[in-house]
Amino acid sequence: MSEHHRPVPCVGMVGGGQLARMTHQAGIALGVDFRVLAGSPSDSAARVCGDVHLGDDRGLADLLAFAKSCDVITFDHEHVPEHVLREVEDSGARVRPGRAALQHAQDKLRMRTRAQELGVPCPRWRAVTAVDQIEAFAEETGWPVVLKAARGGYDGKGVWVVADRAQAHEVLERAAENGVRLLAEEQVSFRRELAVQVARSPYGQLAVYPVVETVQRGGICHEVIAPAPGLDEDKATAAQQLAIDLAHALDVVGVLAVELFETERGVVVNELAMRPHNSGHWTMDGARTSQFEQHLRAVLDLPLGSPRGTAPYTVMANVLGGDDPAVYERYIHVMAKDPEVKVHFYGKDVRPGRKIGHVNVAGDDPADLLARARDAASYLRGDQG
Repeated sequence: MSEHHRPVPCVGMVGGGQLARMTHQAGIALGVDFRVLAGSPSDSAARVCGDVHLGDDRGLADLLAFAKSCDVITFDHEHVPEHVLREVEDSGARVRPGRAALQHAQDKLRMRTRAQELGVPCPRWRAVTAVDQIEAFAEETGWPVVLKAARGGYDGKGVWVVADRAQAHEVLERAAENGVRLLAEEQVSFRRELAVQVARSPYGQLAVYPVVETVQRGGICHEVIAPAPGLDEDKATAAQQLAIDLAHALDVVGVLAVELFETERGVVVNELAMRPHNSGHWTMDGARTSQFEQHLRAVLDLPLGSPRGTAPYTVMANVLGGDDPAVYERYIHVMAKDPEVKVHFYGKDVRPGRKIGHVNVAGDDPADLLARARDAASYLRGDQG
């Protein structure tokens, strides 16, 4: 925490990715100072933020120095090592969410263990170190089995679906070579994937967003429909309450995203993230308070904003890079064709499959909105015209 008095608080975000970039945008309107610890001046947030500290966003020395210059620090990612977080907290810095909460988003084994203790519905799972353990697990759940890296996985990375002992052995060998701990999970039969976000402040105030439907392909979130069409009101309320209970039980400060499977028996928790999340990008144009503003309000212990929607439905579609880097040349045509579509770019170099932005469109008919969002995202990618 800074030793000098400032007329407005300074929030520091560790990591310079697109989440930091969009949180910076929200900080401007709130009138707070926003600072980023980025690894490179070409990072997404570093390209636009006026107060950038360059350094190792996972290293102790740089994090300690960065935290000292801020009133509170928060995160663009979950990859800061636990021993580094402990040292930063011990230095007296305000870290939100704190290490005790963040460990459940960093380590899937800890998350599953704690969720089991809390009685939270989860897939059947088991920590595994040998192929015989995976085979024994498969005898209970059936093949295929989902193997996950306990730490570091995102956007489909660190997740392997194995159909038999031979495939399991191959993943185990690679994991052992790289020092990766694994857990086995049953492959859940689900109707669709859902997500719900809740923000919690140190004071204990909460604001929960509508439950949304997410469409995942190859482990990457491609589309979000908010709220989830056709979701029974009681089931939606139960999912929101589940997120609220987790935020309280884990002592989360900031935004918590809970990814869910909708099954015949109800919802099952898939993943947790304690930061703004892809499933909440729709809130930039579809909610009274965006997830990015809400996260800042929460970590600063300000009263939380309304999470209500500004239209009956909002659809978000991710823009992924294609083979043609000239995205901006296509931007004008998307704007001219559908002026109600909102395009958000992340300032990233275009590479095939890389998230380079997203589009939002709000209105009354989710099917129409989805078609329009897909059309815009596809055109920006260069798939047509």
